[in-house]
Amino acid sequence: MTALHIPEPVASFIETVNRHDDEGFLGAFTEGGSVDDWGRDFVGRDAIKAWSDREFIGSQGVLTPEEVTVSGDTITVVGDWRSNHANGRSAFTFEVDGDAIAKMTIREG
Repeated sequence: MTALHIPEPVASFIETVNRHDDEGFLGAFTEGGSVDDWGRDFVGRDAIKAWSDREFIGSQGVLTPEEVTVSGDTITVVGDWRSNHANGRSAFTFEVDGDAIAKMTIREG
């Protein structure tokens, strides 16, 4: 099996999430970054943190990447998401701004 190549900053972001590193997770986003979790938008680090505390890092989530596609500054990682909140194959689409994440969108994988 060929190893997946996940470009930065997304590769480091996934490692940070899987370590449940709340500070590193928040630091990966731009100042005005956002998360779109199945149509629910969380804009800015305070809103992202409140969401994550309940449903992402706080729920001990782990992402096992299975597929990666890259189109310009957009990186999509499809994989198996396991947590105390939700489980299943999910697509995480990242809009990258330099070395930070401007937006993460989560949908069915």
